[in-house]
Amino acid sequence: MSCPNKFWIYGPPASGKTTLGKALARLLGVRFVDTDEQISRKVGMPLAEFFSARGEAAFRAEETAVLKSVATAPEEAVVALGGGALLNPENRAIVEAAGKVLVLEAAPEVILARAERQAGERPLVDGASPKARAARMSALLKQRAAHYASFPTRISTDNQTPEDLAWQAAALFGRFQIHSMRSARAPSGSTVRVFRGALGSVGECLTGMGTGGKVALVGDETVMALYGAKVRSSLKEAGLAAEVFTFPAGEQSKNVETARRLWEALAKEGLERGDAVLALGGGVSTDLGGFVAATYMRGVKWVALPTSLLGMVDAAIGGKTGIDLPQGKNLVGAFFPPILVLADPNALQTLPDVEFRNGMAEFIKHGVIGDPQIFALAKTARREEVEDAVSRAMAVKIRVVESDPYEQGIRASLNLGHTIGHGVEAASGYRLRHGEAVSIGMVGEAMLAKSLGLASRGLAAEIADALQRWNLPVAIPAWLPAESVWRAMQVDKKKAAGALKFALPKAIGEVEVGISAPPDKVKEVLGLLSSE
Repeated sequence: MSCPNKFWIYGPPASGKTTLGKALARLLGVRFVDTDEQISRKVGMPLAEFFSARGEAAFRAEETAVLKSVATAPEEAVVALGGGALLNPENRAIVEAAGKVLVLEAAPEVILARAERQAGERPLVDGASPKARAARMSALLKQRAAHYASFPTRISTDNQTPEDLAWQAAALFGRFQIHSMRSARAPSGSTVRVFRGALGSVGECLTGMGTGGKVALVGDETVMALYGAKVRSSLKEAGLAAEVFTFPAGEQSKNVETARRLWEALAKEGLERGDAVLALGGGVSTDLGGFVAATYMRGVKWVALPTSLLGMVDAAIGGKTGIDLPQGKNLVGAFFPPILVLADPNALQTLPDVEFRNGMAEFIKHGVIGDPQIFALAKTARREEVEDAVSRAMAVKIRVVESDPYEQGIRASLNLGHTIGHGVEAASGYRLRHGEAVSIGMVGEAMLAKSLGLASRGLAAEIADALQRWNLPVAIPAWLPAESVWRAMQVDKKKAAGALKFALPKAIGEVEVGISAPPDKVKEVLGLLSSE
C-alpha cells in the first residue's frame, strides 16, 4: 500500500462530518477540505441553487471532478465528503485509492434534529415543512443504510465531544501528530503512521515529508534479515541512498560500545546533519538508533520503524532515546523526537510468541492507565485482533505525551509497572524481558496501591488475570531474591530527592502519579510478589 495522505470522513447528511473533520485536521495539523464547499466555489453558487438550476446529475458530475482533484493533491488532508458522494462506484474507487474512509453513524433522531437546525442547506432533503423534511431524511437514511454499512471503518458520533471523536478517528486512521515534541530536526513534532504494508512504503512516506539525502538504516541482525531488503527497496524506489548498519539482537547491545561503533560508522560514511537515521526493529533498536541520532553531530533526523509489539505501542513513541549502563537501564539518553514513526502491523506476524507476549505487557498497561476498552480487549482477544488494535493502544501513550512531553506530570503515568519492573529486569541480569518485568511490576504496584489505600483489593488480581492470559509472569521468580530487586530499584532514574516515585493504579483507566511509598511498604510488596 502506498503512503496514504487523505483521511476521508463520510456518512449521512447531518452526521457530523464537518465538525469531526475540522477537529481531526487540527489534531493532525493538516488541511481540512469540505468537498461540498469546493463544489460550491467551483460552480460559483450555493449548492441548493445549483441543484435547483441544473439538477442532481450535473451536481454529481462536478462532485467526481472535485474528488479527483482532491485525491491527487500531494498534501495531506482531512476531507469531509457529501452524504451521497460514494454511491458512484467510480468515486468510491478514487477515494479508497488515496486513503481510508471513516463512516460516521448517529441515531436517526439525532440526525433528524441536526438536519432541521440546518434547514435550507441540504437540497436532497429540504421540503416545505419540518414534517416533509423529516420524511425525506428518514427515507434517505433507509435507502442508503446498506451503502453506509458496506464500509468497514465506522464510528458513532452520539454523545461524544469533537475532541474525543477526533482522537478515536486518528486511531482508526492510524495517523497521529505529536506537536508538543519539537526539535530543530523535527520542527513539526513527530508524525506517527500505522498501516499494513508500511515497511514497503518507507521511501514514499519520507519523500512525502520532504526528506532526502543519505539514509543510515540501523537495526539488529535478526530484524534486518527479515525486513531490511524490503525497506531498502522502498528507499531505492524513492531515490534515497541507504547504508545498512547492524548489531547483535538483544538488550545486551544497547550500550556505549555499540553506540560508539555506530557513531564511527556514520562518520565513515559521511552522514551529514541533513541526512537521517532509520531505526528498524524492536525497542532496543529504536532506543539505540534514536540515541545515536540525538548525539551524532549534535543531532540528525531520525525515523522509528518499530517491528515488535512493544516497540509499536511504547518504545518508539514519545522521543525517549537511551542506552544502558552496567548500573542500570536507560541511565544515559535524551528526549529527541523522531520526525516519523512508521508502524506496520504485518511485521507482527513474524514476531515470536515470546516477543509478542513481551509487548502485551505494555499493551495491557495502556489499557490500565487510559483505555478500559483496550484492557477488556486484552482479556478476550486473539493475536490478530491485537494487531488490528495497535493504533488504539498507541493513542493512549500519544495523548499522554502530547499533554506532557517531558515528563513533568501526567506522562509519569506511563511508568506504571516500571519502578518495580526495572528493578526486576536489572536484578535478573536481563534474563527477564522488559515486558515480563513490567508485568510483574504492574501487579506489584497494584498491590502497593492497595496497601496505601488508593485501590480496591481486587485490582491486582484483575490485572494479573489479564496478564496471565498471555502467559506473562505475575510474581518474582524463585531464583531471584527480593532483596536484589530492592537494591536494583535504588538506581532507578525515576527517583527524586532520593525517594522512589511510583505511578500507581487506582482503577482500570485511572492512575495517580508521583507517589512516594515508605520503604517498608515496598519491601513488603516485594516479599509478597516473591511468595505468590
